[in-house]
Amino acid sequence: MFSPEQLNLAIQQNITSALHEDIGTGDLTAALIPADKIATATVISREKAILCGTAWFEACFQRLDPTVKITWFSQDGQCIGVDQMLCEITGNARALLSAERPALNFLQTLSATATAAQRYALAIAGTQAVIMDTRKTLPGLRIAQKYAVKCGGGANQRIGLFDGILIKENHIAAAGSIAAVLHATRNASVPVQIEVENLDELQQALNAGAKLILLDNFGITEMILAVSLTQGRAELEASGNVDLRNIRAIAETGVQRISTGAITKHILAVDLSMRIST
Repeated sequence: MFSPEQLNLAIQQNITSALHEDIGTGDLTAALIPADKIATATVISREKAILCGTAWFEACFQRLDPTVKITWFSQDGQCIGVDQMLCEITGNARALLSAERPALNFLQTLSATATAAQRYALAIAGTQAVIMDTRKTLPGLRIAQKYAVKCGGGANQRIGLFDGILIKENHIAAAGSIAAVLHATRNASVPVQIEVENLDELQQALNAGAKLILLDNFGITEMILAVSLTQGRAELEASGNVDLRNIRAIAETGVQRISTGAITKHILAVDLSMRIST
């Protein structure tokens, strides 16, 4: 859903904000170190996870020291273990100290997102369903977390309100009917999805030619009936109250997509540690 150019722009915007937030007018503590001091540091993982965010991590250090050298021993999307060395960094000591926290924040948060996405993806392995992200992301990290979802084995939906249409109950009410609002999308050049809350609305959406339908808070029995009613005429997505306890049962109903905000908002930062050795 995003291009390499959009990803690179997001990285640069993210680190500009993060470094400004942390350093402000200057790192008073790092200034105690001689300005020409060169140091080497390593980053160690303290728990098992899926690594993600190396580009954000690198960019933090490169912004403060363009000559910094970073050697990675693991790459985005790879599983990392307890006490595993992830990378070695050599550069200006002040730059290493000033960039440390923002860089680790990105790596810990995006690795947490990728790890959560993988847990959900593995839970439905062997079914036809895929795990999808939502717009329930951390403020300012929309593209970063969507990238992390892909690293964990999930799939991306629209970035925002500008690159896809999701018709919800209030849009239907304002337009007058499901048929009327879908008719208004007939010339749309972006993906069009409509949310339905019961089987009657599903039938209306199918009659109006909907090709991507979101089943909002359907129970398992309702989902099975929805799949049977649809007969492959549209792609079905389950959403609402999805967690690791029920996602397998949802996937086995035959829906093609399952979306949940849990993989981007219910996350716990991965425990990483950076230590300067010289």
